[in-house]
Amino acid sequence: MPSATLEEYLETIYKLAERGDVRPTQIAEELGVSGPTVTATLKRLKTQGYITRPGTAVALTSAGTKAALDIIRRHRLAERFLVDTLGIPWEDVHEDACLLEHALSPRVQEALERFLDNPSECPHGHPIPAADGTVADRMGEPLSEQASECEAAVLRVEDEDEDLLTYLASLGMFPGTTVKVCDVAPFKGPMMVEVGGSRYALGRDIASKIVVEPRRRRERRRG
Repeated sequence: MPSATLEEYLETIYKLAERGDVRPTQIAEELGVSGPTVTATLKRLKTQGYITRPGTAVALTSAGTKAALDIIRRHRLAERFLVDTLGIPWEDVHEDACLLEHALSPRVQEALERFLDNPSECPHGHPIPAADGTVADRMGEPLSEQASECEAAVLRVEDEDEDLLTYLASLGMFPGTTVKVCDVAPFKGPMMVEVGGSRYALGRDIASKIVVEPRRRRERRRG
C-alpha cells in the first residue's frame, strides 16, 4: 500500500489525466511543491510500479490507477460524511477529507459506506468509484454552453476551489438544483440565470465550471 504522500501524487495524476497528458510541472503546481521534489517522488512511484514515463509525460499503470481510484473513493466518502453527517459546509471539507482519507482502514471504509447508504457521488457531484474500480460515466455539459431559455439540473462543480464553492452556495447552486438560463450576452459576456426564483449574472468562466444536464436530455432519458 502506498504511503500518504504517494497516494496524494496518484490522486493528483489521475485527476490531471482526465484533462489530457500529465507533465511534472502540472503536478508541482497542483500540489504546491518544487520541481526536484516531484522528480524524486515520481522516481519512487515508477520503482514501485505505479507509473510509467512515456517521454516527458507521466502515466499511471494498472496498479497506479487502482490505487488512485481507491484513495479518491475514500476522499469522496469522507467528504460525504463531513457534509451529510457533521454538517460542515461543502466548501470547507476538502482539507479535512485529505486527512481522513489516509486514516480509513478497509473495515472502517466499508462501515462508513453502509452508514451513508452507499452514496454514488461526493457533495460536489463527482462520482464515487465503486469497490471494483468502476466509475460512473461523467455525463453533462458546461452551463456556459447552454442557450437562452434552457433549463438544466446541476450535476457537479468541476473546480472545488473554496471561494467558488462558497459563492455557488450563496446562490443555492448545488448538485440537483434546477437552473434556467434567462439571457446570454454576446461575445462571451455574462449569463443571466435563475435559481430558486432569483436571478443572478454569472461570468462565463464560472459557468464553464458548472456541469449540468439539460432538460431535453433528462426528458429523453426518462422516456
